[in-house]
This record gives sequence, structure tokens and C-alpha cells, in this order.
Amino acid sequence: MNKESKMRRNGIFSPSRILVIANHTFTQLVRMKVFYFLAVFAVLMLGASYFEMPWSRTTEDSAEQELIILKSTAMGAMAMFSVLFAIAATALLIPKDLEDRTLYTILSKPVPRFDYLLGKLIGVLLLVGSSLLLMDMVLSVILNSRTDALIAIEMEKGMQLGWQQEYLDIRREGIAQQGVTWDLQAGIGAILFKAIIMASIALLISTFSSSTLFTIVISVVIYFTGHFTADARNYWLQNQGAEASTQVKLLSQGAALLFPDFQLYNIIDASIEGKKVPAGIFKRLTTLTFFYTAIYSVLAWFTFRKKEF
Repeated sequence: MNKESKMRRNGIFSPSRILVIANHTFTQLVRMKVFYFLAVFAVLMLGASYFEMPWSRTTEDSAEQELIILKSTAMGAMAMFSVLFAIAATALLIPKDLEDRTLYTILSKPVPRFDYLLGKLIGVLLLVGSSLLLMDMVLSVILNSRTDALIAIEMEKGMQLGWQQEYLDIRREGIAQQGVTWDLQAGIGAILFKAIIMASIALLISTFSSSTLFTIVISVVIYFTGHFTADARNYWLQNQGAEASTQVKLLSQGAALLFPDFQLYNIIDASIEGKKVPAGIFKRLTTLTFFYTAIYSVLAWFTFRKKEF
């Protein structure tokens, strides 16, 4: 009975054990100075986008354009922070545990290596998600305040010019559409999805790479490659024409697994422009993100389980 209990306790998957490792990883990463630097940078970008509006209103939709620029600048900072930190933090985890000899202590418990990797990944994602949530709150406050101010200015201008109430309502609705909406939150969710995928890719590379710099560089290359994967694949298949063999098509699909198609996450641009983001598309992106993360995590475990420590 004791043997069975021990097997259950040290099995390949234990949610409680994974949460302990994730919590330790989260605490460890919070203390990293790079986190504070990137967080301050992102907040400064949001502040700069709020206070610096370098043009005068010359067109009727200039209020909407001002809000689009604000969202674009802020979400660009959020995307850069989340991806860079997801990659850098994940790349540092295993080498740091090796340096501190924490890895030997954890694996000697014994803790299954899949639990260790998954706990580390979840710890990174908890911090990235928390940071994005805080920046989302800052953006929402600034954007809501700026939207209300622009609506007030536009309404005052309309009344001075004698606009009809119907047109005033149209202008109010048009400006409000560029404010805080659920579609904007969908775009921020897509930023988080991309960070999740990149963290899992960095985790995979770090399991067979002895260099943190190599892990970061290759991950960044894969990130940028992922934004052109679909175009390159379509161009290649079109050149093959009708003669494209089954093997060629399978090879292109295999490349899509190694290099995620980040063009599918272009709802970020739509949300910045105030366009509607269908719920079905967001659900498909959620499923796709889970699929990519699962594939890279399993490959990371397959590589990591053979390493000698």
C-alpha cells in the first residue's frame, strides 16, 4: 500500500506539485531586475502615448485616429514586453537552476521532469499574464479618460457648428468605438497567446541548448519567421502548382508546426482599429495556442528526460 501511495505521489503528473514549482518560479522571476526594467518601459510608453499628440485636428475622424495611435503605441509596447520577457525568462530558468544546483535538489525528490518543465512554464506565464493585466488596466484607464475628453471636445465643436443631433450621435458612437471595448481585450488576449507560444518554444530550445544566448537568439528568429511562414508556404506551393506532391504538402504542414503561423493572430490589428472580432475566431486562436503549447511542451519533455544531471 505504501508503495502504491508513493507511486501516486511521484507519478508523471501532479497538479499540486506543478503549482508549487510554478509558484516558486513566479517568485523567482519577480525578483529579476529585467522584469522591473521592462515593466517601467512599458508604462512609460503608455504615458508617452497619452501626453504626446503632435498634430492638430484637420479632419473629422482625427479624434478616432488619435485614439488608434494611442492604442497602437501602447499595445506595441505590451507585445514587445510580453514576447521578450517570455523568451528571456524561460531561457534563463534551467541554466539558473543548474547554477544554483536547485535542479538537482528538485529532481532528487524525485520530481518527474515533465512536472518540473510544466511548473516552470506556468510560472513564466503567470508573470507575463499578470504584467499584461496590469498594463491592460493602465491602458484602459488612460484610453477611457482620453475617449471621454475627445467626445466632449467633439460635441462642443458640433454644437458650435450647428450639427444636427443625429450626426452628433454618429460622431459620439464613432469615437466611443475606438475606446475601451471587448474587441480591444480580444487583441490583448492575442498578445498573451503569442507570448505563451514563444515561452513554450524557448523552453524546448533550452532543454538541448547549453547557451542562454543561443536560446534567446533562435527563439527571436522563430518569432519573426512565424510572421512570414504563411506567405512563404503559399508562395512555395503556388510555384509547385498542380504538380505539388503529397510529400511536399506534408512537408509544408510540418514546417507550420515548427514555425507557428503568427499571421493568424492579426486580430490585434483589427482590435486596434476598433473593428469587431468575432467570438469564433478568438475561440479558434485559443485552441490553436493550446495545440502549439502542448506540442512544444511534449517535445521539451522528450528531450529533457534523456539528459543526465
